[in-house]
Amino acid sequence: MNNNSISILGCGWLGLPLAKHLISHNYGVKGSSRSLHKNALLKEKGITPYCIDLSNKATNFSEFLRSETLICVLPSKDIEGFQHLITHIEKSMVKQVLFISATSVYNAHPNPITENNATNNCDLAIIEQLFLNKNTFKTTILRFGGLIGPKRNPGNFFKKGRLVKAPDSPVNMIHLDDCIHIIHQIILQKSWNTILNACTDSHPSKREFYRHMTHISHKETPNFDSETESLVKLISNEKLKKLLNYSFIHTDLMQLTLEDF
Repeated sequence: MNNNSISILGCGWLGLPLAKHLISHNYGVKGSSRSLHKNALLKEKGITPYCIDLSNKATNFSEFLRSETLICVLPSKDIEGFQHLITHIEKSMVKQVLFISATSVYNAHPNPITENNATNNCDLAIIEQLFLNKNTFKTTILRFGGLIGPKRNPGNFFKKGRLVKAPDSPVNMIHLDDCIHIIHQIILQKSWNTILNACTDSHPSKREFYRHMTHISHKETPNFDSETESLVKLISNEKLKKLLNYSFIHTDLMQLTLEDF
């Protein structure tokens, strides 16, 4: 396989449209799912399909890992499963790994949170470190804020009667369009061996944001629990914007419309 070949572990809400985008830019894409019945859908989109279950230690990764770039988009927090995968990566032709993580690895902090902030002890942070500790391949960690976009309309996040806790806390969100374009830019610019936060420029409060989203979605405004403490957790995207010279497609969450979903 040449360096235009990319393997995507996890062709779900993000992985599938990412694969379609990369194929449209002349990359050969291998994609995984956990179920054989999804193979037909992947083939239909031009993806070479593989059935891979991280929790199954008998999984054969050899053909799937015949690419120079591996993108891990799997929402799994199976530490042992990723340890097993890494042993196979080390024996493969993979030269660089892009691991999709989340800003949930950070605790609240009074100042904007950068990539230099310490992470907590959650499973996701432990898995990040498994990749970062290896020097047989390059790793970039991409920490996304809350994912929004088609089939993930925040106006539908809160069922009737469910309270929105800490309503004055800022939100850290990123739209699917930006997720895909940022990943593409990391590949194009060969931005390996780094850690990047990725969320849009605007950080309205939960109260402001969910009021706006339920309004444009013609849904009932959720109830806000003002008794819970609103901790500050504002994620900085400055490093990403400077390193990739990237301008966000969706810069203002309060300007989102139903067409964005």
